[in-house]
Amino acid sequence: MATSYLQNGPTRRQTGEPFDIACKVMLLGDSGVGKTCLLVRFKDGAFLSGSFISTVGIDYKNKIVELEESRIKLQIWDTAGQERFRSITHAYYRDSHALLLLYDVTNESSFENIRAWLAEIYEYASSDVIIMLLGNKADLAKQRVVTREQGEKLAKDHNVAFMETSAKTGLNVDLAFMAIARDIKHRRSKNPADHKFNLEQYVETQRERHSCCS
Repeated sequence: MATSYLQNGPTRRQTGEPFDIACKVMLLGDSGVGKTCLLVRFKDGAFLSGSFISTVGIDYKNKIVELEESRIKLQIWDTAGQERFRSITHAYYRDSHALLLLYDVTNESSFENIRAWLAEIYEYASSDVIIMLLGNKADLAKQRVVTREQGEKLAKDHNVAFMETSAKTGLNVDLAFMAIARDIKHRRSKNPADHKFNLEQYVETQRERHSCCS
């Protein structure tokens, strides 16, 4: 039986801060697309520059965010993209509440492989899992080979939210995780009106607002 990480709170582990809701988020995508860098940017506000060791198997970090008087604990799992670790990560799909699926906008094969990743998600994850597609490394404009329009079309074809991100500059990184947290909060709300929250529309609205303000 899958273990649920969603809890009604406030709750306190033996060590750590209290929280009202907890959810499990997985970062997926080919090796080298920037999953670990994205996580470090969100968790610590830093960028892993230079060479570092790729994730082996699976690892996770926790971060508690505040959203409309609720404290939401995001348990974020960073997965290895290499094929030999795929069977390990499959076991973690089922009880995940949200999946952030990354490709590298400078690497066409990482984009082409998104459909294979989605096929795995449909096979192993729960039917109501939240999925967001992220085109990472958007700061590398001169090396870009995958257009924003291609990413938007793929996301639309699979009815998932989409945005481009940059772990280096922080572009849309917080927005991606906070949008997931907001969706989880609405799903757990006892107010039926909250269940009408649309992640794709919210992301699009926030992207437009941030673009106007930048």
